[in-house]
Amino acid sequence: MTEKTCGIVLRSIKYGDNSLIVDMLTAEGTRRSFIARVSTSKHAKMRPYLFQPLSILEVEYDSRVKGGLYRVQGATVTVPYSTIPFDASKLALVLFLAEFLYHATRDEQDNEPLFLYLEQSLRWLDGVEGPCPNFHLVLMMRLTRFVGFFPNTEGYRIGAYFDLLDGTYRTNPPMHPHVLSTDEAAKINTLMRLNFETMHLFKMTRAERARCLEVILQYYRLHVPGFPELKSLEVLKETMKP
Repeated sequence: MTEKTCGIVLRSIKYGDNSLIVDMLTAEGTRRSFIARVSTSKHAKMRPYLFQPLSILEVEYDSRVKGGLYRVQGATVTVPYSTIPFDASKLALVLFLAEFLYHATRDEQDNEPLFLYLEQSLRWLDGVEGPCPNFHLVLMMRLTRFVGFFPNTEGYRIGAYFDLLDGTYRTNPPMHPHVLSTDEAAKINTLMRLNFETMHLFKMTRAERARCLEVILQYYRLHVPGFPELKSLEVLKETMKP
C-alpha cells in the first residue's frame, strides 16, 4: 500500500551502490527511516540532492516495513530553499542542527507541533537577510518545550543558580556539579525569553556564544539518554560570527 507524508531530512547515509537510508521527522511528528533508490542521472526519478540535511520533502512510500525501513517510491521538495544552500554560515547551521535534531528527536512519536515548529523555523532561516548567529541557540532552547524538559524560569531571581538536572532556578547551589553560576544562569534566562525576531538584541562575543552552546548541549545530554558529542560542532564554531 502506498502512502504519502511530508518530512524533514535529519540524516542520509549511503547504502550499497545506489541507495540511501534516510532518517526523517515526518509531518505527524514521528521519526521514520526510509530506503530510497537514487541515481545521479539527470533523468532519474530520485537524485541524491533531494535528501540533503533538513530538506523538507513530500515522500511517497510503501507502508509495508521491511527491516525497519519504508521504501521510498518518489520524493519532491515542498520548501525550496533560496538562501541556505548558498550561504556558508546558514549551511553550517543547518548541518549542525541536522545532527543535533537526529539525536534530540530520536524517540519522537505523534508530535505534530514539533514538526510544525521546525518547519516554520527553517522557513524563517531561509528567508532572513544578514547574519543570525544566535539562531541555533534560540531554536535549541525553544525546542525543549516540544521534547519535554523546558526549563522552569518562573523561579529566576538575580543571583540565582540554574540546576541543569531539574531545569529550575535555585537560591542556593544544589549538591551536584550540574549547575550554572549566577552569571551564566542569568544569560540562560535571557536566552529563554528571546525569539527569532528579537534574538539580535542579545549581543555575545564568539567565546560567550560558544560557551552558551556548550551549556545547552550539556543540558540535552543530561535529559536525552545516549546523546553524544556532535561531530559537526567544531565546524560550526569556526563559522560563528564574533
